[in-house]
Amino acid sequence: MADVKKIATRDSYGNTLKELAAEGHDDLVVLDADLAAATKTGMFQKAYPDRHFDCGIAEGNMVGVAAGLAAMGYVPFVSSFAMFAAGRAFEQVRNSVGYPHLNVKIGATHGGISVGEDGASHQCCEDFALMRSIPGMTVICPADDIEARAAVRAAYAMEGPVYLRFGRLAVPVFHDEANYHFELGKGEQLTEGNDIAIIATGLMVNEARMAAEQLAAEGIHARVINIHTIKPLDEEIVIKAAKECGKVITAEEHNVIGGLGEAVCAVLSEKQPTPVRRVGVQDVFGCSGPAWDLLKKFGLDAATICKTAHEMLGK
Repeated sequence: MADVKKIATRDSYGNTLKELAAEGHDDLVVLDADLAAATKTGMFQKAYPDRHFDCGIAEGNMVGVAAGLAAMGYVPFVSSFAMFAAGRAFEQVRNSVGYPHLNVKIGATHGGISVGEDGASHQCCEDFALMRSIPGMTVICPADDIEARAAVRAAYAMEGPVYLRFGRLAVPVFHDEANYHFELGKGEQLTEGNDIAIIATGLMVNEARMAAEQLAAEGIHARVINIHTIKPLDEEIVIKAAKECGKVITAEEHNVIGGLGEAVCAVLSEKQPTPVRRVGVQDVFGCSGPAWDLLKKFGLDAATICKTAHEMLGK
């Protein structure tokens, strides 16, 4: 996997917005909060300056402007760091977008611990929990460039509010574009196996794939499932994995409270009681440092997934 091309999903976001506009989608507009270079909406701004609005460091106001544009028939993509898009502007997202169920898309970059040197104040590990709690909000966290591009297109095509989380860190591109099909609300099984299921989202999907390779070398066959749409969750694939594997690990670059792990536990506790262990940020704040070092420090890696599998299987 060392030779695999790596691309940050924030780049995928900026590129796809520009592609959609070039394809004649004249209702698409982009809003940013003084971070166009970092969120990569600067690509769109350069090509379509009349359809890009820099609202300054006023994220709540930006969401309100987007709500107004959506009410006029436009499809606005609101862009900022996850900490500001989901955190600082939560009230406006809830009341101005979620409550009237407006067609606003939130492109939140720099999610999770992998923001790295920016530190705890910018490492948003609460955004899934916040956005999942808003009725009618679709929550997406793509795993690589190909999936991220497809997710942006799917968000544009659907009616209603969408939260998309993108990363700062360049991550491996493991999907084959020619054979990949993205469907909102549908998980993707990446490996065969009935010994244990690993259900992952975002950059943790590739870590799950690497963990499965290591486990396979030890004679443990892990089923890896990619959940790009955290809400609505693909309950069918989760329940099937629980029934056939008997034990489940969830893996996410998010607090174990309120994210994918809790979504999976909620479904299984009601419909298929199954032992579950949650790999994620263990209810702590992050800290500043190189992204890959931090992911290892906080247990967001293949080694931690393997260790968890061994513990669950008694090996």
